Amino acid sequence: MSGLPDPGSTPRTRVKRIPEKAVTDREVAYAILDAGLVAHVAVVTHGQPYVVPVGYARVGDEVIFHGSSASRLFKTLSTGAPTCLTVTLLDGLVLARSLFESSMHYRTVMALGTCRRLEGDDAVAALLDLSERLMPGRPSEARHPAPQELKATITLALPLVEISVKVGDGPPEDVPEDLVDPVYSRIWAGWVPITESFGEPMADEFATGIPVPDYVRAWRRS
Repeated sequence: MSGLPDPGSTPRTRVKRIPEKAVTDREVAYAILDAGLVAHVAVVTHGQPYVVPVGYARVGDEVIFHGSSASRLFKTLSTGAPTCLTVTLLDGLVLARSLFESSMHYRTVMALGTCRRLEGDDAVAALLDLSERLMPGRPSEARHPAPQELKATITLALPLVEISVKVGDGPPEDVPEDLVDPVYSRIWAGWVPITESFGEPMADEFATGIPVPDYVRAWRRS
């Protein structure tokens, strides 16, 4: 696809816990990243680990995200500190006949590496890509970042070189004893899908009487 190693092909990304849920197809990884909106990024500063939620966009073989230039966490990431970025999509709850075997349907991607800071036109382009990814159609109408806003922003790109993918989507995996137990075998089991959707757009006090843009009405979550 891009000459990069397959997901899970390095010692750090090989799935060891329930390896049958591992996915080695990079296209699947990118589809998961393209479906998500929020990533969690890890960083250690002064010996203390932190996990930061960020809006993100995949652009080619990188993930783009941004934060305040006043943030010590983003300053640390911008220096090339090692990080781990994860995206998880929750697709459902799996109800087994025991609490222990109950689980979730999920799709998750983990990326390891170091970020590079984007500057100048590269940062502007990345921020527009990010805005278009999170709010399709909005960059064509809304004001673009001003110089002082760009100065207040650290824009980072994390190469998707070393990644791991795991997908859980099967039925309950009950222990055989529960399937024949006179009590537990009569309990309903299965899974309950979880779906995401946009609600009705709500105008602020200054947008009263202005119609909701068609591009906003067209937003869908799959």
